[in-house]
Amino acid sequence: MPDRRTYKDRSEYLKLAVAKRRKVIKQKLVRYKGGACNLCGYNSCMDALDLHHLDASQKEFGISSVGMSRSWAKVQAEADKCILVCANCHREIHAGAVQPKQVIVYGKQGELQEA
Repeated sequence: MPDRRTYKDRSEYLKLAVAKRRKVIKQKLVRYKGGACNLCGYNSCMDALDLHHLDASQKEFGISSVGMSRSWAKVQAEADKCILVCANCHREIHAGAVQPKQVIVYGKQGELQEA
């Protein structure tokens, strides 16, 4: 017998599942990128941390918009093009008030390289 369930029947469950996945991916990203703002060191609230693309021309997708529904490998590859900054520092970067100082690029197996 074919499954006759519709989105309407499962909409609340699906919305909660997507919200849960987005939160898990964000937690993994914040840990992966060091857990604190690269500029000021803020680390009190994960929701106030953003990823800023260092080179906008290299941006394949916005992590916060469509990235949370992609595989971890794709999200991680896109995050490698970014720095973790708090919301205030992120707005200041876009306003031109501050520039990211020194960016550490992560190589293979934890090797650190100057950007």
